[in-house]
Amino acid sequence: MKKILLFLLATFFLLPVFMAVEAASFNFDKSNYSVAVGQTLQIQINIDVGSDEVNGADAYINYDNSFLSVENISAGSFFPTVTNDTATAGKVYIAGLVDYQASPKTGSGVLATITFKGLKDGTANLSFDCNNSKIVKNDVNVTNILQCSSEQKSIVSVGSGNSGSSGSSGSSTTSSNQSATSTTLPKSGVLDNLINFSVPGIVLFLIGGGLKLLILK
Repeated sequence: MKKILLFLLATFFLLPVFMAVEAASFNFDKSNYSVAVGQTLQIQINIDVGSDEVNGADAYINYDNSFLSVENISAGSFFPTVTNDTATAGKVYIAGLVDYQASPKTGSGVLATITFKGLKDGTANLSFDCNNSKIVKNDVNVTNILQCSSEQKSIVSVGSGNSGSSGSSGSSTTSSNQSATSTTLPKSGVLDNLINFSVPGIVLFLIGGGLKLLILK
């Protein structure tokens, strides 16, 4: 009886370890920026994975191309290999990768630095596309541990910050960008489904193994 009790207690305390969901994040180095029309500013895209080991990351950043243009993207120091794509207007794609799977990254650092140019007076929002961005953990399931929210955004004031005669157009574009990035990583997405399917299997494995040991003894 004591052995059964000890086994059940061990299962109770170990189960939260299997159920724990890790999280990592992207963020901008500031919440507010300002730039004169015709001038440039640099914005750092930071990554924080804590103690988790990761092999790569995809960051999709939305910006208002009515007020800003991308002039350059330089690699940060967190990942040894960083690539980018700016072919889609109003969106920047940045990917970071380790050179070898046996050398994953931990901690925090700079993924990349984007140089924007101010085009006209107005206010532009920068935000992460939570539906497509991801941070990949170094495990057999290639788990996405990104914790993303539409609240993770930054505001850029260009020139006077007032859009003037072009205010209607600028407002429409900004609203469109906000709408495109309003959703967060689904609470019932792939990660939750994996946990829901794996936890019963883990419990049955532990119970089966414990009962086997008790029978053999």
